[in-house]
Amino acid sequence: MKRKKRIEQILKKNLDTFDYTLVDISSYHKNHQDFKNETETHFKLNISRNESKIKLIDLHRRINYLLKNEFENGLHALEIKVKN
Repeated sequence: MKRKKRIEQILKKNLDTFDYTLVDISSYHKNHQDFKNETETHFKLNISRNESKIKLIDLHRRINYLLKNEFENGLHALEIKVKN
C-alpha cells in the first residue's frame, strides 16, 4: 500500500472529527542534495480543528506519534498547517 493511503487511513481512524487534506509534495524536493528519486517522502497536511479544544502543540504531538512508524520507514517531512 502506498504511504499516502496508509497515512490517510491512520488519520481517518484516529482523528475522525477533524477535516483534513494530505498532499504529496515530494516532487518539490527533487533537486535537494541526497534526494534519491524516492516518492512519498514529503507531505503537507492541512487540518481543521473544527470544534475541538485540543491545543495546537498537542495536535502536532498526536499526529507525529500516530505517524511514528512512517517516519521510521522513509517519511522525511510532514508540514502541518492547522486552521481553527
